[in-house]
Amino acid sequence: MKATWNNQILAESEAIVVIENNHYFPIESVKTEFLKSSDTHTICPWKGTASYYTLVVDGEVNKDAAWYYPEPKEAAAEIAGYVAFWKGVKIS
Repeated sequence: MKATWNNQILAESEAIVVIENNHYFPIESVKTEFLKSSDTHTICPWKGTASYYTLVVDGEVNKDAAWYYPEPKEAAAEIAGYVAFWKGVKIS
């Protein structure tokens, strides 16, 4: 699986975890040079508190287009160390 945005591969891995139709990529498969930490956080009742990254590719910015759970709840332990994408990021 690949995550692409703005003609750039952001992540590529066969070790994907799919939860609620979201594809989570292992952090080691993500090109972290395109990630900028965000102050945004949301809460999922069963996964825990999500933190976000803003994507920056070739000067283009996609605010909060990636998220992860730094300390997922036990029910979502399998996505610890994984990153998911949305907001126009193509998963193929």
